[in-house]
Amino acid sequence: MTERESMPYDVVIVGAGPAGLSAAIRLKQLAAEGGTELSVCVLEKGSEVGAHILSGAVIDPRTLDELLPDWREDGCPMAEVPVTQNHHWILSATKKRVLPHLWTPPFMHNKNTYTGSLGNLCRWLAGKAEELGVEIFPGFAAAEILFHDDGRVKGVATGDMGVARDGTRKPDWQPGLELHAKYTFFAEGVRGHLSKEIIRQFDLDRDSEPQVYGLGIKELWDIDPAKHELGKVVHTQGWPLGDDANGGGWIYHQANGQVSIGFVTWLNYSNPYLSPFQEMQKWKTHPEIAELLKGGKRVSYGARAINEGGLQAIPKLVFPGGALIGCSAGFLNVPRIKGTHTAMKSGMMAAEAAFEAVQAGREGDELSAYPDAFERSWVKKELSIVRNTKPLVARFGDFMGSGLAGVTMWLEYFKLKMPFTMKQHRDHETLWRKDQVKPPVYPKPDGVLTFDRLSSVFLSNTNHEEDQPVHLTLKDASVPIEHNLPLYDEPAQRYCPAGVYEVVGVEEGDPKFVINAQNCVHCKTCDIKDPTQNINWVVPEGGGGPNYPNM
Repeated sequence: MTERESMPYDVVIVGAGPAGLSAAIRLKQLAAEGGTELSVCVLEKGSEVGAHILSGAVIDPRTLDELLPDWREDGCPMAEVPVTQNHHWILSATKKRVLPHLWTPPFMHNKNTYTGSLGNLCRWLAGKAEELGVEIFPGFAAAEILFHDDGRVKGVATGDMGVARDGTRKPDWQPGLELHAKYTFFAEGVRGHLSKEIIRQFDLDRDSEPQVYGLGIKELWDIDPAKHELGKVVHTQGWPLGDDANGGGWIYHQANGQVSIGFVTWLNYSNPYLSPFQEMQKWKTHPEIAELLKGGKRVSYGARAINEGGLQAIPKLVFPGGALIGCSAGFLNVPRIKGTHTAMKSGMMAAEAAFEAVQAGREGDELSAYPDAFERSWVKKELSIVRNTKPLVARFGDFMGSGLAGVTMWLEYFKLKMPFTMKQHRDHETLWRKDQVKPPVYPKPDGVLTFDRLSSVFLSNTNHEEDQPVHLTLKDASVPIEHNLPLYDEPAQRYCPAGVYEVVGVEEGDPKFVINAQNCVHCKTCDIKDPTQNINWVVPEGGGGPNYPNM
């Protein structure tokens, strides 16, 4: 066996998203302020920073102001488009009702926020990090957690490159690289492969509610300039989702005559025939949205799962040798549909704790200063106000649940704290049998307004080396056909927004489960929604997956 090379660092960060890059920048800022050296490395599985980043996005600049106060004057792309209008629509099949601003707390109004590409923001943050001396390695997927003999996290190892699908080494095979660190931060985003293992290994979710999720599906459109209103933000709820599902859409008028549109389906839905992708396509046929997009052109597509468990689902944040930051822990403010500012702040708090520990000569202990800082932070206060919003809607439905959620947010906003925090149920436990439901009716794609999944995946620039091990692994290969097909008509065929999973040979009486792993956009929905938790998403070879240019 070839021995892997190793590289030592003070801090290794897995993931070059907003949280990971904010942590890296803050570590280097502290080192510069203290006149000391600190080595920091960031690993990114995408082919470049931002390649796998997808968000609506409307961003609260609070943390940017803390981290890099001059960002507006320093070329940050997010500064281009301040939000100028904020609307909330409640949709029926043909009409809309506008929810008055006065009915919602002030923090829901998007005042002083900005809209743009989160991927481009990350590219800019990466440049700032590199200016400070952070080493960033795109195209290298962290595939394995390394441990000391006493169980402390030692670092991570990247996956081997040049492994064939059958596990043999190709002529260009290269072994993975070990990165050893005094502290390792996991900033992989939602349902990270290694973060999931860390949570299990150290039982970090023992005292928290189950994490729950939504699937966000996004398209970028070039629209008729006469219809473009720079800085306008619209959120929708209601149609096309029925009584057994929740979620909503967004329309953000961004730079260069483009709109970011998207639809989030909560993954606690019960109908196995529901397709989040098809719900998004159907949503676009609403007269208000169809009229906006008429004459326009779709230019990009992507999908990503979203943490929606809120405060009660955040696990223990630290373990011997490292920390969970950003969406690896789950800091999204669900009703605001914003998590970038909270994720960035989590990275900063973890960085401050790690810097203090390294300076004190400690190594590999639990960074208790990080969760202590979180308990005192504005992040916890913000998430506490909205902690019951999603559970109320999930329990009482879109109409009554939204009303109750609004009342609780107003009361919490005025510091009349609710004496309870609601519980949640895991998304994979909610499906009904196929004989208990009626399949939804979805429009056939017209190729102008609505589209199929394969043409959509083409726009995501997704690419994987086909001759590599399949990264969508099955714990038991018999489950899809012997269990999921008779009970649920194998829902993976519909919950995946990229056409990865299909069942062939049904009409011939010889059904087979097919995994088209090369289509995968790394959304993680299969890892979340599979009813028996039989699908385990692991990282493919570094650099594979989508390549989002402006998402």
